[in-house]
Amino acid sequence: MISAGTNQAPHVPVLISEVIGALALHEADTAVDGTFGAGGYTRAMLSAGAGRVIAFDRDPDAIAEGASLVPDARLTLINERFSQMDRALADRGIEHVDAIALDIGVSSMQLDRADRGFSFSADGPLDMRMSRSGLTAAEFLNSADEAEIARILRDYGEEPRARAIARAIVAARPVERTAELAAIVRRAAGFRPGQKADPATRTFQAIRIHLNAELDELELGLAAAERALKPGGRLAVVTFHSLEDRIVKRFFRERSGGTPAGSRHRPEQRDPREPTFERVAKPVSPTERELAANPRSRSARLRSAVRTSAPAWMGSVQ
Repeated sequence: MISAGTNQAPHVPVLISEVIGALALHEADTAVDGTFGAGGYTRAMLSAGAGRVIAFDRDPDAIAEGASLVPDARLTLINERFSQMDRALADRGIEHVDAIALDIGVSSMQLDRADRGFSFSADGPLDMRMSRSGLTAAEFLNSADEAEIARILRDYGEEPRARAIARAIVAARPVERTAELAAIVRRAAGFRPGQKADPATRTFQAIRIHLNAELDELELGLAAAERALKPGGRLAVVTFHSLEDRIVKRFFRERSGGTPAGSRHRPEQRDPREPTFERVAKPVSPTERELAANPRSRSARLRSAVRTSAPAWMGSVQ
């Protein structure tokens, strides 16, 4: 999965060899693909010999199109958010699993379809809803006040010109198409043809993250994975921008007992709960070879760890 605004390209699972290596699948293992998308990781898990794969996706289109894989008796497709994986697994009589992969963000399948409204590479309706339900991007932009739009662009897009862009959006309302929004953002940001980075990318990312509550979903999903994994189970998470990566990094640090050291000004505060993850691997980025073959992988980062036998922490991610 990737951030909006890149050029069209065939779906290529990012860091696929590294993810499968981190999952270390065995023949009898039950694995979860928490972000099915176009099915790249699921296919790799099945090819790696997993005994069973349960794949989740909140997008009903992804599940419908994945039906061609269902004749493989080892595969179960579930139209649900990955934050609900432990409950959905329990409903099917599965208490714990051996491995979980999460590929965070928008999928290539969603991005490449203009009618979904995730990208400005081709004009389409401003939609951006992963689950095909709820408020559309157009409805949000045409109803929210300037301060709210600016806050979202700043917090989720790390946009330095958030106020100017928000003001321009409000002045241009109603905004209904992806090409309209991209043009508004470019004018407000002073974009000139030939500049390396298109400022519309940050705005599209921010709106998408807000509409789909992606950062909340990631935090809840990591906690759900913690509950669903058996001792010795492996969790691999691929992120595509710093907001996501910071959440995953913090989760693994806290859950492995790696809280920051104290100082004379701020005494060390160790969490009394037992570490639920160990063997936290160093982050992995795409190789030069993968970057050349799949430019969309450029910002990807893989973090992985192994579940201990300690009880899952109660409550939300800190």
